[in-house]
Formats: sequence, structure tokens, C-alpha cells
Amino acid sequence: MDYKKLNAPSSTITRDMNSLCENVGNVYETVAIIGKRSNQIDVELKVELDKKLQEFASYSDSIEEVFENREQIEISRFYEKMPKATLLATQEFIEDKVFYRNPLKDKLKK
Repeated sequence: MDYKKLNAPSSTITRDMNSLCENVGNVYETVAIIGKRSNQIDVELKVELDKKLQEFASYSDSIEEVFENREQIEISRFYEKMPKATLLATQEFIEDKVFYRNPLKDKLKK
């Protein structure tokens, strides 16, 4: 998913939990869903960042060869300025872009 296009706030904002959990019906289950999605996003962003920074990896141990790479700094700054994974997951949940299910509830319905 392209997280750069997601309209998530870059800082924490207060949310009404009653309106946030209307679809699920349970505050704790809502928090669990957002938390799990947040972990998934965090892993995806880390893999993406590692791939981009791998291009700049230097495998020599010489101290003289250490230098600043402007592109590497810009990539790192971009990822630092991005909204945190919890904010991205919350925004996805609000926009109904998160698929979730509870196997226990599915079992009870059968």
C-alpha cells in the first residue's frame, strides 16, 4: 500500500473511541485491530527503508572511507517525517481499508 498518499495526521490527535468502535462494537477489539495493523505497517516500512538504504551500504571497515551521502540522509529524513504506523493504521481503520475478522465470533455463528 502506498502510505505516502494516505491522508493521516503527522501528530497525535484525540479521537472519540465510541465513534471509532461503532463497526466492531468493542473498544478493546478495535484497539487490537489497529495495533495489529500498525505492526504490519511498521514491518512493511522497515523492509522498504532497508531496501533503499542497502544501496548505500559500504562493506569496508576503513574509517577513511566513511562519508556522508546526501541521498541517504534525504531518504532517512523522509521516513522520519512520515506519520507513525499507529496513525497510519488508525486512518486506514477510519476509512474502512482494514479487513478484519474474529474467528471466535465466526465459530459462534455456525
